[in-house]
Amino acid sequence: MPGITATIITLNEAANLAAALESVRWADEIIVVDAESADDTVAIARRYTDRVIVRPWPGYIEQKNFAASQASHDWIFSLDADERVTPELAAEINALVAAGLPRPGYRMPRVSHYLGRWIRSTDWYPDYQMRLYDRRRAKWAGRYVHESIQAVGEPGRLRAELQHYPYRDVSHHLHTIDRYSSLAARQMFEDGRRTGPLRIVLLAGAAFLRNYLLRGGIRDGAAGLIVSVLNSYYVAVKFVKLWEMEKKQGARSKNQE
Repeated sequence: MPGITATIITLNEAANLAAALESVRWADEIIVVDAESADDTVAIARRYTDRVIVRPWPGYIEQKNFAASQASHDWIFSLDADERVTPELAAEINALVAAGLPRPGYRMPRVSHYLGRWIRSTDWYPDYQMRLYDRRRAKWAGRYVHESIQAVGEPGRLRAELQHYPYRDVSHHLHTIDRYSSLAARQMFEDGRRTGPLRIVLLAGAAFLRNYLLRGGIRDGAAGLIVSVLNSYYVAVKFVKLWEMEKKQGARSKNQE
């Protein structure tokens, strides 16, 4: 039967890492690739595995592909430090191993814990993620945001959930929105996308309606409302930043005339 290597990339994840590593003890091998953390991340990792590699941060995609390249097995389970493999998911993976893992990779639903509850609504759910994959037929790809595994062939789909703890609190959520919206705006700008104030309002409004009504945020009470508001806020901010880039480019072009 094929072996599975669990890989985790880290940077200052001392608060999360132990629980993440506990959840992949079922794996045949665990590799942690750390980007020169300033906290106790490396010491915690070494309590669970002797395969701990410290190297400078090259970006999400490069770091995850590097971690896979260091594995002793071709089948990789890529876990983030703020995620947990449930016993149900581990059992489903073990059943697949016994069956020979016929697909090049497997996607699984990811459920996020936020404001004291699991959010199974809005754009956050089911949030399918491919985390189990054959490195001979799949690898991480993308640019600035939303990196994902690109596989040769049709992936399979699992039923058990991957648990996600994305934010410590609302302040952490807002900080992340600021960082990711900047990356998303840069990616859109380089792709030639443009926007304007009216379009920003319409897109943000549509995002709220989609999250809160069409995708059931209303069922999750106050937490569903807050997630819907902040998801629409993220849409607004990334397009405002795109519009700002467009204006700056126009001003530079005008000055060069």
